[in-house]
Amino acid sequence: MWLNNILETIGNTPLVKLNRVTADIEATVLAKIESFNPGNSIKDRMALKMVEAAEKSGALKPGGTIVEGTSGNTGMGLALAGIVKGYKCVFVTTDKQSKEKVDILKAVGAEVIVCPTNVEPEDPRSYYSVSRRLSTEIPGAVYMNQYDNLANREAHYESTGPELWAQTEGKITHLVVGTGTGGTLSGAGKYLKEQNPDIKLWAADTYGSALKKYHETGIFDKAEIYPYITEGIGEDILPANIDFKLIDHFEKVTDKDGLVLARKITKEEGILVGNSAGSALGVVLQLKHLLKPTDVVVIIFHDHASRYVAKMYNDDWMRERGFLDDSLSVGDLVRQKSSSKAPVELVTIQSTATIQEGIQLMKQRNISQIPVMNGQEIVGSVNENQVLSHLLDNPQSREEPIESIMGSAFPEVASTLDIKKLPAFLKEETSAVLTRDSLGQQHIITKFDLVQALS
Repeated sequence: MWLNNILETIGNTPLVKLNRVTADIEATVLAKIESFNPGNSIKDRMALKMVEAAEKSGALKPGGTIVEGTSGNTGMGLALAGIVKGYKCVFVTTDKQSKEKVDILKAVGAEVIVCPTNVEPEDPRSYYSVSRRLSTEIPGAVYMNQYDNLANREAHYESTGPELWAQTEGKITHLVVGTGTGGTLSGAGKYLKEQNPDIKLWAADTYGSALKKYHETGIFDKAEIYPYITEGIGEDILPANIDFKLIDHFEKVTDKDGLVLARKITKEEGILVGNSAGSALGVVLQLKHLLKPTDVVVIIFHDHASRYVAKMYNDDWMRERGFLDDSLSVGDLVRQKSSSKAPVELVTIQSTATIQEGIQLMKQRNISQIPVMNGQEIVGSVNENQVLSHLLDNPQSREEPIESIMGSAFPEVASTLDIKKLPAFLKEETSAVLTRDSLGQQHIITKFDLVQALS
């Protein structure tokens, strides 16, 4: 039987056991895969609920406009509801959100306004302030306000919580959620604690957010607030949707750990996740000493990796921020060289060519070493030091064949070799190495290339 529209596919997402990323945890760890929602995130649940609540109250009328400040996922959920129900959408986001999130919101017909991240919430430039202002300026507009609109957590009380209880057959002992607006953990957590008050609610927070300290001390400390990279969790305000009394513990996870762990989930579990999933897993790993073999832990995986392709799933972006501990491979170095200019062609010279022809080739191509070929086979190499030394001793020998002065062929290394291991091949008498890409094309890596890569 068919469904009447895409909104009817929201919810009833799968619960999947984690294996490799939780191998050293004795408890059973399950992931609620919210990317199965039509907008690829858990925010579809509360977005639809907020729209329905606004319709029920009479605030949102036919042909009206939905206005929201969003990191991207709530906007997508609201946009889908807007498409089906006939509302316009204007979304305000921050400049730290991934380009993919902005592009996809535009693709579903929304107007998107980008505001600076590093401003106070009360600043008129902040995305909170701009959202409120637009909702008063646009005729027929309603500001959804996912932070303080309690329909947010009601959605999770009515759907996410009951699903988790049923899917675990009432065996769930811990719920772990990356917390921003707080709707998911507070709503689902309220339902679960009504079924079993012993269930623990753990909130993933990030450094630069004020939530953890407020939960522990009751003090909203602005000194805790500073810019961070992790998207979708942590806050510089206190959303009304967070029921701090329900939550048992806030645990902070660094930007680096959250991003690296999200990539690990994708690579080792085959579940394509966003960065908040990595932060939530980080909480479980940091608190694993509190878990027993009989515990059943559920982690919410909020959204999909496709939202973060140009950021945390881009190796260069991660390396620039010091988030990857792995080194470049020889293949990475070849790709960097190729991307910075026209495709790199391996320059060679035949063994029968003259020394003068070798000198001219070095000048023309601005290179200092050349592999020497005999037909299609590399049989040796020549570099500027060999040429210079020979000409100083034999100034009249320019017409001699280059094979008369060539040295050994450059060693060939695998493209997967860590570049930190290249010095073992680049001895004093060896100025370069050769490697092959996935298409079998040969490339040369010189000492200078290595110096540039390591500097």
